[in-house]
Amino acid sequence: MDNLIGRTLDGLYAVRELIGTGGMANVYKAVVVGENGPVPVGTVVAVKVLRQELMHDPDLVRRFKNESKAISLLNHPNIVKVYDVSVSETLQYIVMEYVDGMTLREYLNERGGKLTSRETVHFISQILKALDHAHRNGVVHRDIKPQNIMVLRDGSVKVADFGIACLANQGQTLTQEALGSVHYISPEQARGDRVDARSDIYSAGVVLYEMLTGRLPFEGDSAVSVAIQHLSSVPLSPREIDPDVPEALEKICMKAMACLLYTSDA
Repeated sequence: MDNLIGRTLDGLYAVRELIGTGGMANVYKAVVVGENGPVPVGTVVAVKVLRQELMHDPDLVRRFKNESKAISLLNHPNIVKVYDVSVSETLQYIVMEYVDGMTLREYLNERGGKLTSRETVHFISQILKALDHAHRNGVVHRDIKPQNIMVLRDGSVKVADFGIACLANQGQTLTQEALGSVHYISPEQARGDRVDARSDIYSAGVVLYEMLTGRLPFEGDSAVSVAIQHLSSVPLSPREIDPDVPEALEKICMKAMACLLYTSDA
């Protein structure tokens, strides 16, 4: 049995159940029970806890702290809120808004892999509003994909999991998490170069492409082959796949995925 389920963290958060797992952390559903908490007693929250076996890896601990710092700067209706951060020698966790909904990946799967133009505009506009807020605060998400976008029951969207986010003034390299998201990574990430806000726009363009066409722009037998295509290939335009895609949406999509053209040092 998970040794955190049933525990109360720092006298504030009663852990109820495991709701998600990732390479760096596990996510639990918890209830606020302490009166000194950041939100009222009885509030249901999500607690993201760094996995115990990783506590002695200084690089992973640093990245977990970076995530805390990055997302604590953000306050936007289309971004999952962060309420509290706790760092100790034995436990590191982030307390976040609990989102009752499904991922955009699950939503797409339920609808056969593609959305109507109207739904696509509804979702991508919210994703871009979230990214604009993050970028204005110096935060680059670096892992935009349908699995990290939550769709709520009312149709609103929240961008989640800044797990490999970085402050925009920090250099980064291609991480294992980014390789796991290879279908959505930008050319700069595929090269292991420094990234900025345009990298997120590229990835959002890939998400837009998928919502419009039901297909990914690049496929391959391995992560490396897909990454190479991001670097050197131009995908079929959405209207070549589905002529019913509005021309304006196609132009937006292809421009977002042309970010490689204007990310030079010039």
